[in-house]
Amino acid sequence: MKKSRKLTDGAESPIPEEQDSAHAEKPKQLVKYGELVILGYNGSLIPQGDRGRRKSKFVLHKRQKANGVKRSKHYVVKTPHSSQAILDARRHSISYTLSRNQAVIVEYVQDDETDMFQIGRSSEQPIDFVVMDTIPGDKTGENKVLQSTISRFACRILAERNNTDVVRIYAAGFDSSRNIFLGEKATKWQENREIDGLTTNGVLIMHPRGSFCGGGAKGGLWREVSVGGGVFSLRESRSAQQKGMVVEDENNILQDGTLIDLCGATLLWRSASGLANSPNKRDLEQQVDEINAGRPQCPVGLNTLVIPRKVTSGENQQQPYVYLNCGHVQGQHDWGQDKDSGARRCPMCLEVGPVVRLCMGIEPTFYVDSGPPTYAFNPCGHMATEKTVKYWANIDIPHGTNGFHAVCPFCASPLLGTPGYVRLIFQDNVD
Repeated sequence: MKKSRKLTDGAESPIPEEQDSAHAEKPKQLVKYGELVILGYNGSLIPQGDRGRRKSKFVLHKRQKANGVKRSKHYVVKTPHSSQAILDARRHSISYTLSRNQAVIVEYVQDDETDMFQIGRSSEQPIDFVVMDTIPGDKTGENKVLQSTISRFACRILAERNNTDVVRIYAAGFDSSRNIFLGEKATKWQENREIDGLTTNGVLIMHPRGSFCGGGAKGGLWREVSVGGGVFSLRESRSAQQKGMVVEDENNILQDGTLIDLCGATLLWRSASGLANSPNKRDLEQQVDEINAGRPQCPVGLNTLVIPRKVTSGENQQQPYVYLNCGHVQGQHDWGQDKDSGARRCPMCLEVGPVVRLCMGIEPTFYVDSGPPTYAFNPCGHMATEKTVKYWANIDIPHGTNGFHAVCPFCASPLLGTPGYVRLIFQDNVD
């Protein structure tokens, strides 16, 4: 019986029996463009876990065979749905409907220089990375999004095969018939015989200012990317008819740390070179082990605390809690509890405020530097390095049709108060 192996683009090819052992000894090294990671998940989707093309992150590898496309020709038709380019499932095309009896069709041809990856809510085959709406906070509840605002074919990414640092993003993705339709109501325009448009809720991007993994980056301005890859200032509201102004000095090339908002979920792009200079999961686990090796104690119960790598349900005497107004880390106890408000008085400094479980932010792609997790986000209690926490506390993530708020990247909870985080004070190394 012949075995088969998965190719990077999802297809399978048979491996002859006599070659099987040779492939096992010398696995081919995959070339990595980078990773797309959904904000709000601390390592994997919860509670169902990563499944198939629906997961918390997607690694973009160079494909065995290029599948990219490039713009070819365009023309005006009276009945777009019956035109040859639309009916031919082997051809990629974008249809811009101008009126009931007029549309511009742009045909695309194969591009051997690029690899294409598509992202959206649809589970149809053309989508490489299935993204659903992110529910902020605790993902173990039964909260469900009744009506998604993420497009079924939200966006597409084209990576240059010969220059793997150049990865571009475009609004809208091709469906199972290799078509993109921009209806009559969609925002569109024609300049110098070139036609372009925006999707209903738009695809927003934000490039960081400075090196993301150098620890000194700051957030840039949110922009909107068009179907043709142009960059524009934001519309007045998410789905307003009038497009923004052209931004001449920015482009649609993803930088390490670029954020992509799909109106319901926000993705972080990490380049392969950026990830090489960032901590990995083992590095973060070692930081947790070092804190636990100091045997931090609860000053009330005098019991040893153990920082978990993931939130666990149920009671645990070793689970550390943080007082969010002062940062003192303690165990679970009833001292100083206000039964009416739920707030507690810290026995160390007598500050009154909320208390939350501490948990390690274990998804390494969200870190802007390496080091001990000495800070935690308010109100969720996810721990990370000082520079990482301060970076995300100053990044405004799109929310709703025209709102923005800072969130914890590990659970997507909106940050509370100013500055939205607290420095942790452990009572450790007391022996």
